[in-house]
Amino acid sequence: MFKVIPIKSYANRTEAELAKSFLESKGIQATVSADDEGSMNPWLLQATGGARLLVKEEDRETALDLLKKTG
Repeated sequence: MFKVIPIKSYANRTEAELAKSFLESKGIQATVSADDEGSMNPWLLQATGGARLLVKEEDRETALDLLKKTG
């Protein structure tokens, strides 16, 4: 069993999904958690902490390093 943890928050779902795709292209499983009613109400992200990028706990350091390198 593995634990999934948030590693970064984004202002919108699109940015989070791009980061997710980038990590997956590097072999790291990732998912996005965004409480914006399925993109119907993106303004809700301001109240809920943004769109969160989640990875397995064991992939945390590698994922953060990869994201840092992309700017």
